[in-house]
Amino acid sequence: MTATRGLEGIVATESAISSIIDDTLTYVGYDIDDLTNNASFEEVVYLLWHQKLPKEDELAELKKQLTDNMSVPQEVLDHFKTYPIEKVHPMSALRTAVSLLGLYDEKSEDMSEEANYQKAIKLQAKIATLVTAFARIRKGLEPVAPKSDLSYAENFLYMLSGKEPEAIEVEAFDKALVLHADHELNASTFTARVCVATLSDMYSGVTAAISALKGPLHGGANEQVMKMLSEIGSEENAEAYIREKLANKEKIMGFGHRVYRQGDPRAKHLREMSEKLTALRGEEKWYNMSVAIEKIITSEKNLPPNVDFYSASVYHSLGIDHDLFTPIFAVSRVSGWIAHILEQYSNNRLIRPRADYTGPGMQTYVPIDQR
Repeated sequence: MTATRGLEGIVATESAISSIIDDTLTYVGYDIDDLTNNASFEEVVYLLWHQKLPKEDELAELKKQLTDNMSVPQEVLDHFKTYPIEKVHPMSALRTAVSLLGLYDEKSEDMSEEANYQKAIKLQAKIATLVTAFARIRKGLEPVAPKSDLSYAENFLYMLSGKEPEAIEVEAFDKALVLHADHELNASTFTARVCVATLSDMYSGVTAAISALKGPLHGGANEQVMKMLSEIGSEENAEAYIREKLANKEKIMGFGHRVYRQGDPRAKHLREMSEKLTALRGEEKWYNMSVAIEKIITSEKNLPPNVDFYSASVYHSLGIDHDLFTPIFAVSRVSGWIAHILEQYSNNRLIRPRADYTGPGMQTYVPIDQR
């Protein structure tokens, strides 16, 4: 046996959900550009779960199911209030809250196909409420209930701020949700599949996935990008700041990708929305700084931006707290996690790889008084 670090290049399973071939990302065969320009997030959720785009009545039913299931048990909301708010990262709060949700679902251990689909609806619906409720509770504000006539993206922004969002804000956020929905066998998705391959329940699978997404080498990158932009402060400081980082051999977050070689196809959509939103807010500096950094890194390191890089300035322009960027990633990606969990259940085999042992050879136990 020969070990492959990080399982790079290893094909671990077959899947009909999404693919990355020749730097093209598809969901069930639909190019991400096509979906981002034309489909709503709810359509993408349906596509990932059913392997087909919904008809009008099917889409309307999914939207209703999501809205109807957005409410969260009061006990879970009250639990947020017990956290040491000043120390708790929203991803830690989300990880705990999703696990807690399972305790209040009487069907959490029911592994029937119908029960699992109902859990899928509940998790997709409630995760938006969990993130927005925690964001408000930690500021001493009460959670905002969703509205039945708003889309998923609209409801998230509404529940977060208490104000119905502008059309361009909804467009930007909906596109971001579509772009982050799935990404083949990424770290968090693989974690979810490993977890449920033991026939553990869906709440456990999603909790495990959130735990993997929390790391800065996966979902946490966009938060680090915004931290960097804030430290730079203005376009004039960008070049000196980045060149100093490069000279010190420090990693610049938001660039490069394990799978893509010619560039992340999702990045250009968020770049476009960043330009529009920062101009709308009169804060073009965030976009201009990002463009300046992109030019340096692509020139010096030949690394194009990934999906995290421009999503930072998009979310900032939407008035979203920086430490909520990764939870928002989870709000979208739970749709893909669930699709993979359902696929794993449908044709399951326990995931149990081997390790290439590099320790000492055969040894003999020595009594403690002789060591």
